[in-house]
Amino acid sequence: MPLDDQTYAWNDLLGRLVGFRLFSVQFVMDYVQLRFDGPTHDAPVLNCDVMPVVEAAGRRIVPGETGYADALVSLIPGAVTATTEARAQGLRLELTGGAIVLLPTPDEIEGPEIAMLFGFEDRSWMCWRPGEEAFEHLT
Repeated sequence: MPLDDQTYAWNDLLGRLVGFRLFSVQFVMDYVQLRFDGPTHDAPVLNCDVMPVVEAAGRRIVPGETGYADALVSLIPGAVTATTEARAQGLRLELTGGAIVLLPTPDEIEGPEIAMLFGFEDRSWMCWRPGEEAFEHLT
């Protein structure tokens, strides 16, 4: 949850990524880290503990599919143009070159977290977990 413990506002923190550019995709053993830079001094990072789906060039590329890593990396240096966070729809980041979608099935969840967004100067952050917010259908 945001550090100031205010009432959660859907898509508020995720929406701050609009206008930021994806500049790094780092695969770390069992998760992927997406780093953004942009118009402010913020340095947001989205840790995806569940591998996201990539939508690009009219295709859906899923983790484990041949070309998946290339598809994710090909979104660099796309700018985030829109974000969506909705109940039972998960998280979606629209970029100039495609989209990154986090909507895991129960079988794809291996740990207590789905994703975490942090790196804002005001220290706001969010951790998405099964059974909460956009993923409350995954109980």
